[in-house]
Amino acid sequence: MFIVTTERLTLLPISTLNANDFQTYIQDKKHIGRYIEQLKLDPTLLGWGVWLVTDTTTREVLGDIGFKGTPTGGIAEVGYGFNPSARNQGYATESVRALLDWAFSTGQAAAIVAECLADNHASINVLKKLGMKQTDEQDGMLYWTLSA
Repeated sequence: MFIVTTERLTLLPISTLNANDFQTYIQDKKHIGRYIEQLKLDPTLLGWGVWLVTDTTTREVLGDIGFKGTPTGGIAEVGYGFNPSARNQGYATESVRALLDWAFSTGQAAAIVAECLADNHASINVLKKLGMKQTDEQDGMLYWTLSA
């Protein structure tokens, strides 16, 4: 298994081996349960799904980030969500930047896309800080792209 670290954070891909260690966090997260089931059927998805973001010092789970599957045509879609107590501290920008670097380093992703609600100013700020460019707006959603 691989781990990505930043100055303050440790990013751990959820796997069938470590899911039980984080049961308290993941029990109410349906997207994580679906990913674990997919991972059981296709272990090559490891890394292209959910990663937990933990505080390196306290080991507290601050949120989760990840991809919505393996890159298709060299394009992967990223998403993220953080606990209310972990917001507005730069964790999203720091962790997503590290994960994007990891994705580009695999050689499988040539571009990363994201989407957010048009009124989600926090996510808009994160995506801008990451250097993503807004490419479209439809039905209250904004669409973003970053090329390697």
